Amino acid sequence: MRCVEKYIELYGCDPAHVDFCPYRISPLGAHVDHQGGHINGMAIDMGIHLAYSPEPDGSFELSSVNFDGKVRFTQQEIGEHARGDWADHCRGAVRMLAEKHEINIGLKGVLEGSFPIGGLSSSAGVIIVFMKAIAKLNNIALSDWELIELAKAAENRYVGVACGKLDQCCEVLSKKDSILFLDCDNDSYELIPKSGSSDAYDIAVFFSGLERSLASSAYNLRLDECRAAAYSLLEYAGLQRKTLAETRLRDVPRDAFDAYKGRLPEVFARRAQHFFDEDERAVLGAEAWRRGDIEEYGRLIFESGKSCIGLYECGCPELINMYGIMARTPGIYGGCFSGAGFKGSCMAFVEHGRTQEVTESVMREYIKAFPALKEKVVCAVCKSADGVGTE
Repeated sequence: MRCVEKYIELYGCDPAHVDFCPYRISPLGAHVDHQGGHINGMAIDMGIHLAYSPEPDGSFELSSVNFDGKVRFTQQEIGEHARGDWADHCRGAVRMLAEKHEINIGLKGVLEGSFPIGGLSSSAGVIIVFMKAIAKLNNIALSDWELIELAKAAENRYVGVACGKLDQCCEVLSKKDSILFLDCDNDSYELIPKSGSSDAYDIAVFFSGLERSLASSAYNLRLDECRAAAYSLLEYAGLQRKTLAETRLRDVPRDAFDAYKGRLPEVFARRAQHFFDEDERAVLGAEAWRRGDIEEYGRLIFESGKSCIGLYECGCPELINMYGIMARTPGIYGGCFSGAGFKGSCMAFVEHGRTQEVTESVMREYIKAFPALKEKVVCAVCKSADGVGTE
């Protein structure tokens, strides 16, 4: 691993530990986790590695294979606000963990992402692997759910992304060859194994060549639009409301949406329509997966991608073009944006045995449409994986 090589280059010795957190895909449930909806998720066998050793003085020194520069900080230097660099997720991990547990031992380490940043929850992966490393060095026992909640808090409260817990749950709770079916309203979940009757598949991930930052994208704006839609619908229906910041579309009965959606501003109506349709797709998808109907599962994924573009209005010309290529490529069961859809990547479930043919076709068409990105576009074929879990 390059992180180990760079660690040896920097410090002249082997690291004491090398830890890993997987990336995730979320085939169904796009943009509903922060509204309390249902999601389908899966960890994959690519992710974030951290090669590190303890620092008895409690300081933190970090380098990255993927980004330039070295960052050094102490707990006291973190402050309340993000700095705007690649190490913010690590600072946030320390800050949130320190609110609950005493941290005396720091670390020096090198981070490595096994795929270009964008669309695979790399930020959550960095936070989780870093937080677990600190916990290990300080003999802090973190349950799965405490790890999930603290990692989410690091993104929400420090980095400044108002995300739900989809990424963290997928990366911690997932099991190989299973779909994580999660209700983000009450945290109940089921791990649904791949049916023995299901056709074989591979997972293809296509990086568009465009990196993205959720904090600087329209992600938080979409969240505000969903809240406003939910708040308005509850008012029209004469139902009890919370504060705007606490209001979610999951609080709105479907019949109230159907009755009053015509009174919403058009943009709010589109966001709410996406939520209700996508939440239903995630439930239907879990049942299709349970019975081994990969074709129906793929059809729902394509519907999800179409809704993200038309109703939720995320994506950029490059990603939208890639979605269109996947939708017309034989051998793909289903495909959609991977992650929030503001630049980044797409993912697809591909017929096993046609993977090379399919991926080459998608890459060829995409590069033809965007030749300037030829040197940055990457395709990876991966498998499902276990989540990081607890030790």
